[in-house]
Amino acid sequence: MELPKTPSLRLDGKTALVTGASSGIGLACAVALAEAGAMVTAAARSEDKLDTLVEAAQGKGLKMQACALDVSDLDAVSGMLDKSNSFDILVNSAGMARHGPAAETRSDDFDAVMDVNLRGAYFLSQMVARKMIAAGMGGSIINISSQMAHVGGIERSVYCASKSAVEGFTKAMAIEWGPYQVRINTICPTFVRTALTESTFQNPERRAWIENKIKLGRVGEVEDMMGGVVFLASDAAALITGTSLLIDGGWTAD
Repeated sequence: MELPKTPSLRLDGKTALVTGASSGIGLACAVALAEAGAMVTAAARSEDKLDTLVEAAQGKGLKMQACALDVSDLDAVSGMLDKSNSFDILVNSAGMARHGPAAETRSDDFDAVMDVNLRGAYFLSQMVARKMIAAGMGGSIINISSQMAHVGGIERSVYCASKSAVEGFTKAMAIEWGPYQVRINTICPTFVRTALTESTFQNPERRAWIENKIKLGRVGEVEDMMGGVVFLASDAAALITGTSLLIDGGWTAD
């Protein structure tokens, strides 16, 4: 009897582009993919932080290079991709949040969040997918979304709107690109302890709300995202596209 063989979680020989890689979830994703064997291009606006990350990663024997990039600057994104070979993996982790009451939302705050979370992720997905399709090798695109794409949140209307839109275009793109073996999915974290969320955790009322909602009784850490991104990037997820991996400690189970 010939037994089935578990698909590999290794990414040796693969290339990956990770945005928002200078800190938080993006940094953790870049490290996770490199540890799995991929050659990672770590992209973000902060060159100093990227250089520090790449130096540390290379010191551990990981394959990683830095790329200064603002995903809201589509001309810069297009120019960078024109100079690169097709990537096998894209992780859209660049993100922005400007929280506040919905009744007080300013148009400039709305536009700033949408430029990064939605517009940047949409068009980078599009550009990378074009090259994947042209190369004829398929690939995996992973958008870092949020549990807030699936539930409401206090003073988070703009952020929820941006991430709900990411979920929508991910499903639509999956339908169009499936025939080319380009898979696209989202990871939806709960509140993860990062610089972006620190102000929320400093608010006792908000922290109590968060801890009450997370059924596993603790907030997320960036390490909680690392297994998920490797899984979705790998052959182990070869039949998974157009869906969401909720890493939310049970928040959305209600």
